[in-house]
Amino acid sequence: MKRVYIPFLLLFTLTRVFAQTDIAAEFRRAESLLEQDDALQALAILERIEPLCTPEDTLYNYILWYHTAALTAAESHYRMQERFDSALIYSTRALDKIRAVKSRFDARFAAREYWMIKNVIVSYFGQKQYAEARKFQDELYTARKKKKLPEGIDEYYNFSFFRYGDKNIWGYEWYPELGDPETQGSYSKIVYYVYSTNTDGSDKDQLYRLHVLKFHKTDKSVKIDYVLTKRLETAQSEKSGTLYAYTYTKNIDYARLEADIRQVLAGNYGMDKK
Repeated sequence: MKRVYIPFLLLFTLTRVFAQTDIAAEFRRAESLLEQDDALQALAILERIEPLCTPEDTLYNYILWYHTAALTAAESHYRMQERFDSALIYSTRALDKIRAVKSRFDARFAAREYWMIKNVIVSYFGQKQYAEARKFQDELYTARKKKKLPEGIDEYYNFSFFRYGDKNIWGYEWYPELGDPETQGSYSKIVYYVYSTNTDGSDKDQLYRLHVLKFHKTDKSVKIDYVLTKRLETAQSEKSGTLYAYTYTKNIDYARLEADIRQVLAGNYGMDKK
């Protein structure tokens, strides 16, 4: 009996060792590809070897970590190219992955969930699917009320990105609503940052900002809550101009707002925009 069992056990052990060795080699190849910005090839390898690695193996957590990193890199690549349909595929996959494995890692890893929710929102905005984006925006607002948001996304979040000519446009939204203590005095609910670009398409210099600024009413019957304001910082001071042709109520119509932003980017500041 022993003459049969011992060789079988040895063969099983050696087979597992060789299998784990192959997994480790494939993992190193995926790691190298990711370092070379080839996220899709790296992702294909990681998806193949993940189910082959036992969860008890120390390599398993590394595979999960890099799997998430590859999904994130692919999402970022497509988002920055304004290929929002593809970016949405990878952001939702990354979000699902983060949620599935975050219990195996620390709080820093778990914080990725909220950053990825932000990326999902950007892709929905890029496709003008504002109702779908709202569901994920509500998740951020709820998390903020529960004080779960990590630093960097706990006061405001990026909800929109697009290119206009040779400029990069980044839209950020602040969480407080009119009537909250934070909105006393001057308050911008949304700010679009307008940047010039380098030859690779990355941000170069901030040219100006477009604020969805609280409108201070003297007559409560006026149905205006926000007005668009252009602000330009110089070395000596900040210059601003209120664009009264572009006003909004408390429940901002994002489709209209983004259309208005494009009008202003085109140089249309007047009352003839309609």
